[in-house]
Amino acid sequence: MGSKAPSWADQWGTGGFGVDEEDDKLVTKNASSSGGNKITEVKAAASAGFDKAKSAAAVGAQKVKAGTSAGIKWVKKQYQKKGSS
Repeated sequence: MGSKAPSWADQWGTGGFGVDEEDDKLVTKNASSSGGNKITEVKAAASAGFDKAKSAAAVGAQKVKAGTSAGIKWVKKQYQKKGSS
């Protein structure tokens, strides 16, 4: 299983990828040259996506709660039918 790909430690540990000062300078340069508009747009899109995900999760949780409640009631009803016979 001799893989030539770098290990996890090589990528994320000390001295791995992304530690070079040149990489940091490049990221800083790109962020400053693109202006604040891009960041504002990304934040707005992320916020809208978060709101959609939050509402979808709330609806899903309500469905799970209702389904669980109905399932428990059904089991109780089946148990009572067997017990009374």
